[in-house]
Amino acid sequence: MTATTTDRAGGGGPQAHEEPDLLRDQFKQLLRYRLLLVLGVVVGLLGGAWIGLAGGRSYVATSEVTVRPASVDPFAPGSTTPDKQVSIGSERQTAVSNAVASRAAKDLGTPDDTERLQEGLQVTNPPNTLVLRFAYTASSPETAAKRANAFTQAYLDNRRKQTQSLIDNMVEGYEKQLKPLEKQRDELAEQIAGLSDGRNLDTTLSVQSGVIGRISELNSSITKLKALDTTPGFVVRTATPPASPSGPGLPMILGLGAAVGIGLGLLAAWVRLVFDPTARSESDVVRALRAPVLGSLPRPGRRGRAASLLAEGRLAEEYRSVAFRLAYDQRFADRRRLMVVAPRGGIDMAAAVSVNLAASFVEMGREVLLVEADLRTPSLAARLRATDGIRPGWAARTAPRGDGGWPTGEELPIDAGESGAFDLIPGSRVRNVARALTSAPASRLIATADDPEAVVVVLAPAVLSYADAIALADRVDGVLVVCDPREVRRDDLDRIRELVSGAGGTVLGAVLHAEGSGPRRATAPKGAGSGARRRTAPEPATVPADEAAEATAVAEADGPGTLALRAVDPADLPARR
Repeated sequence: MTATTTDRAGGGGPQAHEEPDLLRDQFKQLLRYRLLLVLGVVVGLLGGAWIGLAGGRSYVATSEVTVRPASVDPFAPGSTTPDKQVSIGSERQTAVSNAVASRAAKDLGTPDDTERLQEGLQVTNPPNTLVLRFAYTASSPETAAKRANAFTQAYLDNRRKQTQSLIDNMVEGYEKQLKPLEKQRDELAEQIAGLSDGRNLDTTLSVQSGVIGRISELNSSITKLKALDTTPGFVVRTATPPASPSGPGLPMILGLGAAVGIGLGLLAAWVRLVFDPTARSESDVVRALRAPVLGSLPRPGRRGRAASLLAEGRLAEEYRSVAFRLAYDQRFADRRRLMVVAPRGGIDMAAAVSVNLAASFVEMGREVLLVEADLRTPSLAARLRATDGIRPGWAARTAPRGDGGWPTGEELPIDAGESGAFDLIPGSRVRNVARALTSAPASRLIATADDPEAVVVVLAPAVLSYADAIALADRVDGVLVVCDPREVRRDDLDRIRELVSGAGGTVLGAVLHAEGSGPRRATAPKGAGSGARRRTAPEPATVPADEAAEATAVAEADGPGTLALRAVDPADLPARR
């Protein structure tokens, strides 16, 4: 494989190049949760529709008032500016007070609805101005305008009343001070009339002059207070019925709801992705196995899955591509022994991959031996069509019978169609799987790949279901994992890599397939004849205790992922199809 592919498989590439790839891959994985995204959009649209329809249409009418202080001459320049005499913040609080609301309710003829009227009122003050803006919200435009004007007039009347009340109180106070002074003035006038010229007259005249001066000051103050202009302010904008409702319309609310729904859907998809243990993409498989993805099998067409293991058309081309990549991988070129396995469960897809890779290697001019190391549910002999054509060179040598009855010494030439023919060492049910797989005849059989232009493809049971594949990992060296990224867990792939590496093997790569793309189990095709004959399992026998203990020996290397090889009685195995 190329250096770039190897670095990416091993996680040793530059981080600057990996981070954008990871982000793009995560975004693509989020888009796979289409149901969550659609549900998020639907929830957003429903929420927007509920807000738009349940809230109803609301209209806002606005009026504005310029507040001014009371003054004797509003055109005379004064020492202070109006904004220093008026606290606009206090005036805004007064405008929304209960006193103004009660006056407005009386003007509107609803004196008992003071609190309800206050709910739709909002008074604001534009910055750096003495303007109060009355905005009233109601369900109809006429009501909004009428109540806004009512609150405006109520505020002005209340402010005028407060100013007039203050003036009246001050005038009353001045008048109370004035009455004793006038009485004193009259008494002094009588005394002056009865006095002759002298010092007493001068003193009395002086006191009378002071009293008259104080009376003049009080009268002047009273005159000024009565002359004050008590106009509280001017209405600079009268509220009119608005032509359109306020706030965003229903289309905009639905659009906002859809946007929020997409956000919720992405969040839900992200949470689902974080807690999803499966390998959802090729990059997840690459990171878990630290090996490249050699191919992705296409989904089946409308006709469904084919019963034959040998692929045709586009699927066959994909298998040829995988075989081509393996042939030019230096690790496989040195030792042409390939084991095809699945993580868990059945091995139908692994069987299809092993058969088609064998056919592809035959097209490359190699002598191919397909070894069915599934000694628990063997089925390849019944699913492939035998031929009497040209056989590889090793077929002349009779394979010795192994321990426990496998290898059986039987070697079947398989017709691979236009690709040619390859040999099959069929599996056979045995009483002691561990002894059969680790026997010397089995090792010599796999070592056949040491011959020039020879390739041995071994089909083994699922790695995490049985320890059979791990027992063969050190003999085969190269392991090809066949899995569905939507079904396999990332920790399962990590465990497979650890087990294979610990057993002395190497994970060459992975072949991905979609659910339902595998071949269906079928009986032997017509014409299989004697070449694809069934072999019956040996009669079940009682296994001695010492032999059973020996069969349960561990066939893996050290490490946390050690699996035990179990002794299997043929009577306990499922019936062969």
